[in-house]
Amino acid sequence: MIFSATAVAGAHLIRIEPRTDERGFFARVWCAKELGARGLNGRFVQSNLGVSRTRGTLRGLHYQLAPSAEAKLVRCTRGAIYDVIVDLRRDSVTYRRWFGVDLTAESHELLYVPEGVAHGYQTLTENAEVCYETTQFYAPERACGVRYDDPAFGIAWPLPVTVISQADRSWPLHGTERPVEEASSGDRR
Repeated sequence: MIFSATAVAGAHLIRIEPRTDERGFFARVWCAKELGARGLNGRFVQSNLGVSRTRGTLRGLHYQLAPSAEAKLVRCTRGAIYDVIVDLRRDSVTYRRWFGVDLTAESHELLYVPEGVAHGYQTLTENAEVCYETTQFYAPERACGVRYDDPAFGIAWPLPVTVISQADRSWPLHGTERPVEEASSGDRR
């Protein structure tokens, strides 16, 4: 696995190292030891699959509040997506910075998203499929997000948005979202 740092502190683009022969190839897409050697959380507890039928579909930007803040390992397993992360950690040197990258089924690249960083993606193809692992179980009472079109971030999405949920359209603008460090419980977003 080849790790490349991104514009967001602690986030990495990961390229696989295929071992090829007459059958095709074999490669690791996750290794707790390699993630740990870089100070990254590799203790994944849940795997999620998202399928979007329509090109231009946007999902996100999502994160979970502490103590359920989660790291993610994201890959596109069919089609192509534009994957975006936004640093919401107020004490981070890259606070409010965003990073976007094309992930495709053909490239087999992955994006490691650290805790406290919002994540979302836009589909670049019809019938795109995204698989991602998380280091925390889904906690609906801790689920939060920020708007995909927030001018505080200025994210340059590659396509017009064709499909988006009402929930994702309704996330607050930056500065009004709940801090990722917040640890209160019981209230739902």
